[in-house]
Amino acid sequence: MVTILIKSFNRPFYLDRCLASIYRFVKGDYAIKILDDGTPEKYLNKIKSKYPEVDIQRSPKYGQKVKKIQEKLQGGKEIDGFQIPTQMWIDAVKRSTDFVLVTEDDVWFTKPVELEDITMQMKTHDIDLVKLGWHGNTDSFTELDTTMISGDLNRSYPKKLFTSNRLVMDLFMHNKFKFFSLLYRLGLVDHGTQQKYWQLNSILMGVWQKDYWLYIWKDMDGRVDEKTQLRNAAVWFHQRKKNLNIVAMSREECMKTTFQSSATNSYHQSDFDFDVNYFNHLINEAWFNESFDVMQNFPNDFSLSYFEQFLDEKVNLEEFQKWVAQFKDLYRNLGAIVD
Repeated sequence: MVTILIKSFNRPFYLDRCLASIYRFVKGDYAIKILDDGTPEKYLNKIKSKYPEVDIQRSPKYGQKVKKIQEKLQGGKEIDGFQIPTQMWIDAVKRSTDFVLVTEDDVWFTKPVELEDITMQMKTHDIDLVKLGWHGNTDSFTELDTTMISGDLNRSYPKKLFTSNRLVMDLFMHNKFKFFSLLYRLGLVDHGTQQKYWQLNSILMGVWQKDYWLYIWKDMDGRVDEKTQLRNAAVWFHQRKKNLNIVAMSREECMKTTFQSSATNSYHQSDFDFDVNYFNHLINEAWFNESFDVMQNFPNDFSLSYFEQFLDEKVNLEEFQKWVAQFKDLYRNLGAIVD
């Protein structure tokens, strides 16, 4: 049994696509739980009627978040996308099966995945994380031992990655006492060094041994602190680095996400005259009224021209297109395949 946890907020059209892809491609014994932080009730009710076996859980501040969405649509202040229910996620993983797949509403499966086979191999080969997606970015593969573990899985073991105990990795990741700055001046690290520690992590697209996931999310305290996550991953890896199978990946990429949508304006602020909250409202309503096809252009993301069919005169199409281009450029520069 694998618990599939889907974090969601106010994009039921993507959540529907995510769920549809699970039922199309994921095989094995699993239970789906949606961890929702403010999707309006009528949308969740529609999701529940379409997928009655799915367990929808609401965050402690669910009601407040729903109210803020409505207030924003009526001209109120921006929704604070940095207020997130990390403790809800942590508690959900603690209550889950030994193996968990933690993802978000704007992620979907693109190829068949046999969860029972994966978890059996994780037990056999002592694997803590199996990555199922990597945004098409294979740039780091040259830095990894990708030896075949089985017909379905390869290793994803860093060939050369500095790790140490918690104290040292804390200095390294958070630049305490200018430790990272000193290493930089000595030419031992560069601006891209810390990004390499994502080789040990997978936020949206992996099957986890749950103790590893919980260790990575230690000390979050109501926020997502990526440097703390990478510190924790490095410490976990350091304690187990003799295990060459500690992180693995599927032979083929099986999951994708969007690079042209966001739950709020918080993470993708720009000077463009585009309100992603209003955009989501329009697409949500089109989906609710069954005029929006959640599998349009699948397994790729929705085509931009399809989105544009549902926008009204309040949305400046040129500004929307610029916003999407900036969003894609951000991840393209990190090596992701965004088109």
